[in-house]
This record gives sequence, C-alpha cells and structure tokens, in this order.
Amino acid sequence: MRATMLIAALLLTGAAQAETDPEDGFISMFNGNDLTGWEGMPGRWRVEDGAITGECNDEPSCDVTHYLYWTEKTPGDFILRVKFKLVGGNSGIHVRSERRPNYDIWGYQADFAEDEQWIGSLYQHDRGAVVERGHKAVIAADGTREETQFASPESLLEIYNKEDWNEYEIVCEGSRITLRINGALMCEVDDHDATFSRDSGLIALQMHAGPPMKVQFKDLRIKIMDGE
Repeated sequence: MRATMLIAALLLTGAAQAETDPEDGFISMFNGNDLTGWEGMPGRWRVEDGAITGECNDEPSCDVTHYLYWTEKTPGDFILRVKFKLVGGNSGIHVRSERRPNYDIWGYQADFAEDEQWIGSLYQHDRGAVVERGHKAVIAADGTREETQFASPESLLEIYNKEDWNEYEIVCEGSRITLRINGALMCEVDDHDATFSRDSGLIALQMHAGPPMKVQFKDLRIKIMDGE
C-alpha cells in the first residue's frame, strides 16, 4: 500500500514539475555538430567544442562585420535562450531583423562587447541604442520616448561573466522586447515607432569588424508563440 502511495506521489510530483518546466515548448536551434540550419559567410564560422564559433585575427581578418543567419524560421513572438562567450571585440544576437547584401543585416540586436558599454543593451542600426542597460522605455509611433531607470548599469555588470559563459534570454512579445542576462533583467522596451519597429524577422549571430575576437554560442533554443 505504501509503495503504491509513494508511486502515486512521485507521479503527481513529476506532473507538477512538467507543468512548470521553464523549458517547456522550446526547440533546439543548433545540433551541436555542424551548421545545419544556419547560413553565413564562407570560412568565417565553425563548430568548436559543441559551440557555434566565430573568430578573427590576421587570418581571417576582422575587416568586415557579418552575420550567421538562422534559416529555419522567421518568428514574431518568441522566447530565445542562448549561452554565449566573448573574448575581445564586439558581438550580439539579432532578432526581428532583415537580411542585407554580403551577409549584413538590419534590425534589433541584443548587444554585448568587451568594452562593457553595450552589454545587455538593445541596439538597432539607424537608431543606435533603442534602450540601454538598466532602463525601460516606451517609444511612441512618432519616435518620442518615455524612459525610466530601474537599476544602475554598473551594478548589472556584476552579473556578467567576462570572457566566460553567460546566458541571454530575449523575449519578443507584441511591441515589447525584454533582455535578461544570467536571469537578471537588463532592459525592456515597448516599441511602437512607425518607422523602425519590427514585429518579426530573422535571428542572426554577429561577428563585428575591429580588433581580434572570438565569440561562441551554444545551447540555442527557442519557444515560438507565432511567426513562420
């Protein structure tokens, strides 16, 4: 009798855990072995130690910014989680973005860089900082904005593991985009800008022109709420 009750209790516990599983509904974006499902500049990306890896120095040179596109879907509303490590230079994760020639891209970027200014900030070409680390913003259709600071940008840097693995969580839902690193809220925007806001598009990984650098991404997974 006791054994039966114990089994029932374990089953109920397992069911409860399944209902609250924070990874429920996520799919993998990377098989850990090769770049199937991704497209980038030939010879500039590889898989190393189970991670998507981009590296530049003298060969290949760091003379051009380029991106590795995820080709499987162009989602609208989603939660994206990815572990990343940066040594030198500048990188980021593009979402709701549009392909440009020569492996370039245009759109929102969850940023991170060696110089620490852009870690945890949301960037976009043409606008620059959509919202910086430690801030929340509401942007109207005409581009005017209301912004509040919820945390010190310096204090949030203490959460970031320099030249080591971190986890980005990017949530895009409707007009709202939220960035978290290692579980901590970095910034949030409710973007209604009639010219620059986007509600769907490509996901891509960045290799930025500049000094020698190495960036790696692993455990990429996504929960898509809509989009194709």
